[in-house]
Order: sequence, then structure tokens, then C-alpha cells
Amino acid sequence: MAGRGLAGLSPGMKAFLAVDVVLVVALVVVLLVTLQGRDGGPDAGATDGATATGTAGPTDAATDAAEPVSFVLPSGNIGCDMTPGGVECRVGSFTYAAPQVAGCEGTTGNVVRLDAQGFAFVCVEDEVPPVAAAGAARLEYGREATVGDWTCASGTDGVTCTGPGGVGFRLARGDWAELP
Repeated sequence: MAGRGLAGLSPGMKAFLAVDVVLVVALVVVLLVTLQGRDGGPDAGATDGATATGTAGPTDAATDAAEPVSFVLPSGNIGCDMTPGGVECRVGSFTYAAPQVAGCEGTTGNVVRLDAQGFAFVCVEDEVPPVAAAGAARLEYGREATVGDWTCASGTDGVTCTGPGGVGFRLARGDWAELP
């Protein structure tokens, strides 16, 4: 039977083999996609989140978009909304000293904004908003999202967002920094 090839197989056996081949190919594709998504994961030791550009999908925010994009980092503690006009990020819990915002009688430290006027912490007079907008995509570590002139990169050390001229910020649970 070894010398007859596929010609000697019954139609049922040929169909069974065809289904097996399709399943093996599908498994290989799923495996490759899964492994690519883990390249910048939290155990990869990456400290610079701006190493790769993400693509639209269930685990990355859209890139190079003119439309608004909302994303949340894998930790679930930081979420951002990006529009052509700028970026607003929220941190759920933080350990840094909340910065003072002139004239603010509300809460500071949870919300930052980057726009044409620069970087600033936002005074929240009412309830602190949720970290992520409903339906926000997950921006995996090592990926970035771009809307207009604004780019945010997800890293194990927080989120780094920049605009024209490199002006921006890095925000993490433990600290924050204004850039450049």
C-alpha cells in the first residue's frame, strides 16, 4: 500500500486526511500569532515600551489612526484615550505623591493630559473617572498606538506618550515624569 499514494485510499479516508491537514495548519497559525503577541510580554524583561508598533486587533489599539482610540495596559491600572487633539490617561492606583494643581479643590494624581498646550495633571472635581473607557482595547507591552501627532507606548514600566517635538510624559503606578 505504501507505493500506491493517495490513489488507493477510500474517499472517506481522503476527506479525513484533508480535515487533518486543515486543522494542523490552523493550529500552526494560532500558535504563531500567540507567540508573536508574547514577544513584548511582562516576562521579556523589556523596560522600554516603544519597541514595536501594534496593529488593530483584540489585543492592540489601532495605530496611525485619525479616529479616537481607547486602550488599557495589560495590568489594567492605566488606560488612555487618544484623539487627534491629544491624549488623556488615567491611573487607577498610584504610590507617588499627588502633584498640586493650582486652584484645585478636588482630586489630583489620577488623570493626566497631553495636548497642544503641553502636559498637565487634571483636577478632578467630581468622582475619579474609570481607568478604561468601555470597549477599550488592550495595548500589550512593547506595542504602541498613534493617533494624529500623538503616540503612546505600553511598557512594563507604564505608558509613555509623546507628541510633536518629543513633549510628553511617562506614567506608572510608582512614578511619573514629564518629557523631554
